[in-house]
Amino acid sequence: MLALSGAKSAAASAVGGRHFRFNWLLPAFAALALSGCMPATTQVASADPADPAAKVARVGYRSTIAPYSSLRPATPAPWRDRNDAVTPQPKQDR
Repeated sequence: MLALSGAKSAAASAVGGRHFRFNWLLPAFAALALSGCMPATTQVASADPADPAAKVARVGYRSTIAPYSSLRPATPAPWRDRNDAVTPQPKQDR
C-alpha cells in the first residue's frame, strides 16, 4: 500500500513540475503585453508648466455665435409674393 501511494505522489509531482515550468510564462506574457501601455517618459516641453514665470501665448477670444443674425420677427407674407421675389428675372434679349 505504501508503494502504491508513493507512486501516486511521484506521478503527481512530475505533473506538478511540468506545470511549474510553464507557470512563469503567463505573468511574463502579461508583463510584456502591459508594458506597451506605459506612458512615454520623454520630456515634451522645455518649460515647466507649473512655473508661473513661464512665457505662454496670448489668449484670444472668438465668439462662437458671431455670424448669427436673428431672423425674428419675420413678417408673414403670401407665399406667391415671396417666391416671385427670389426667382431669377427672365432675360430680355429672347
